[in-house]
Amino acid sequence: MIGLSGLAVLISAALIFTVEPIVARLILPIGGGSAGVWNTCLVFFQASLLLGYLYAHELRRLRSPRIQMVCHGAVLGAAALVLPLGLPAYASAPATTPPALWLIWCLIPSIGAPFAALSATAPLVQAWQTRALPGTAANGAWGLYGASNLGSLLALLAYPTLIEPLIGLADQTRLWSLAYLGFIALMALMGRQIWRSAEPDQSAAAVARPPPPGWSARLRWIALAAVPSSLLLGVTGYITTDIAAAPFLWIAPLALYLLTFVLAFRGRAPLAPRSVLVIQAMAVILACVLARPLPQLFLTGLVVHLIAFFFTALVCHQALMARRPDPVHLTDYYLCVSVGGLLGGMFNALAAPAIFNSVVEYPALLILSALARPWGDRKGLARPLPWAALIGCGAITAVIVQLAHSNAAEATATLYVVAALAAVLAVLAFCLRNRAPLFCLASAILIAGSAALPDPIDIVGRWRGFYGVLREARVHESRLGGEVRKLTHGSTLHGAEAVSPAFRCQPLLYYAHETPIGQVMDTAARLKPSLTVGVVGLGAGTLAAYSRPADNFTFFEIDPLVVRIASDPALFSYLSSCAKGPVTQTIGDARLTLQREGDGTFDVLVIDAFSSDSVPTHLLTVEAARLYLSKLNPAGVVVFHLSNRNLDLVGPAQAMALQAGGYARLQRHRQDPKLPPLWESTESAVIMTRTMAGMAPFADDPRWQRPNPGGVAAWTDDRADLMGALLRRLGILGASGG
Repeated sequence: MIGLSGLAVLISAALIFTVEPIVARLILPIGGGSAGVWNTCLVFFQASLLLGYLYAHELRRLRSPRIQMVCHGAVLGAAALVLPLGLPAYASAPATTPPALWLIWCLIPSIGAPFAALSATAPLVQAWQTRALPGTAANGAWGLYGASNLGSLLALLAYPTLIEPLIGLADQTRLWSLAYLGFIALMALMGRQIWRSAEPDQSAAAVARPPPPGWSARLRWIALAAVPSSLLLGVTGYITTDIAAAPFLWIAPLALYLLTFVLAFRGRAPLAPRSVLVIQAMAVILACVLARPLPQLFLTGLVVHLIAFFFTALVCHQALMARRPDPVHLTDYYLCVSVGGLLGGMFNALAAPAIFNSVVEYPALLILSALARPWGDRKGLARPLPWAALIGCGAITAVIVQLAHSNAAEATATLYVVAALAAVLAVLAFCLRNRAPLFCLASAILIAGSAALPDPIDIVGRWRGFYGVLREARVHESRLGGEVRKLTHGSTLHGAEAVSPAFRCQPLLYYAHETPIGQVMDTAARLKPSLTVGVVGLGAGTLAAYSRPADNFTFFEIDPLVVRIASDPALFSYLSSCAKGPVTQTIGDARLTLQREGDGTFDVLVIDAFSSDSVPTHLLTVEAARLYLSKLNPAGVVVFHLSNRNLDLVGPAQAMALQAGGYARLQRHRQDPKLPPLWESTESAVIMTRTMAGMAPFADDPRWQRPNPGGVAAWTDDRADLMGALLRRLGILGASGG
């Protein structure tokens, strides 16, 4: 029966972590894709988990396990009434409703009930096994919790590598619904065995129940669960925003988070808690030193921060395991753990974006996580030596910052001195590892010192919204007349403008006259005295520089914060000063807002939404391409800007254009080294037209090649192979043709 119980718990967890990305795919076409969407979904799932644990805890109040099993079977069956998976009929783009609230409102009727019912399975099965087979309570019941997290981990890794590339979205929803019904049958079979195994005299009167845990124990459970949960979202936002904008990177922290549960609750840990504490101290010190992202050390920083997160979460979860109650009170225990997880997630997903203008919560939580370490005795905290080490940390950090800002900062001798001082600093901080409050203060000193180091990029403005952190940076480029303002989203550049009057309205980077987008804009302007232009993705509003008095430009942008920044003449003047004709901004997902435009409206349609890590795949599908073609006039052209550091999107774009019934050409543009660095950029683009007449101006241009997808399949709303695009970019799969 233990094997069947473990299978039921594992499958329930796998279903939970499979449905999360499936629902995210369903939401993508109407909600867009960003870290904010992922974090909000994660908080919703944590809240559903809490609801499931609360239900399990209350169900345990029924004395008879048999009545509990009947009730839970009814709940599982009732939750199946919302299947098959799908969004509610009223789901639409978040126009005036805050995106987070809109997302939750869509998720509740679509998956809330099955998710909560599945979440209750693990604690209930553990409780039933403990009741039916008391001899297994010590290890078997807690081992099932490890099996639950193992199922979650396997499902998390399987979705992007196996499920998404091989199974269409419609089939995923149907198969998940069938798997849920199969799980109900498995629960019935397991319940039958437990029903027979339960001893008839097993009752509350026959068993001496240990006293319930006190509120101090409950608060410790909540705190120990909240810290790693909050760190999970914090480190995910930090590494995907500041270190590396790479697809699937959010999987790594979540996989490590689940792995810590598996290791902590497996009964016999592979690493002793003392060893984990030593490794965690070293990793946290390095993470604090590398709190400031350095482009030349981005891979080192990525690994260090993931290691620090993993061992910090493991420290907290091992402490949770060490403080577990008697299995009689396990539902109370899991309820507190889920409360902590939800509080940690809510802080990052809902509170932090409203409080901070950058991802400050991650380093702050890294500092506070030190309090989960051993505190030592009071006499140890009162001794002068630890305090001397802490003061030494502060003094050395101040010297390092001073040297970094000095005129000799680039000298080799200075670099050696800084390296030696940093080594001494790390040793002093490590010596405080068994004094949690002092180690916490030392970590704060290290992070403060890292933040005080000179930044090669002059960041003059930061804004944070639901869709991420936007920054205005300023650099000096003498060949462009001096100062240049840049708009970045995390580590992705979304536009630049020269301040000098001589270059102020000059389109730079991806939009320069020499680039594929610029070529299309200039060609269209030569052919028609007035143009109707649509642009998906506003950025700094650079394309407005092409606007003539008779032209009409419409920008489609999902992030209101981007619209506010691009429209502010004190920041960027493309929209306010450079545009000669009317320019409007439409807020919302482009697929939905474009549908409201009249057919045959646009002469040029620019799709510029693929340069960051959160690639909106629904804007690069065959169905989307047919929508774009329907909005073009017969001589119009669609331009897809496909530059992406991590994904090869050229092959899918070519295949998409051909399968949608359009005519296509490809250009891989290379930056001219003779021009100023920010004047233009290397980029890839695909153009698509409804008719050969629309393609005629580009057909004989040698810069535009005939399409050659190279065997790459077109993406559809049902299936988009992001993993294949990543592997082609890495060279593991053959690159797309053209």
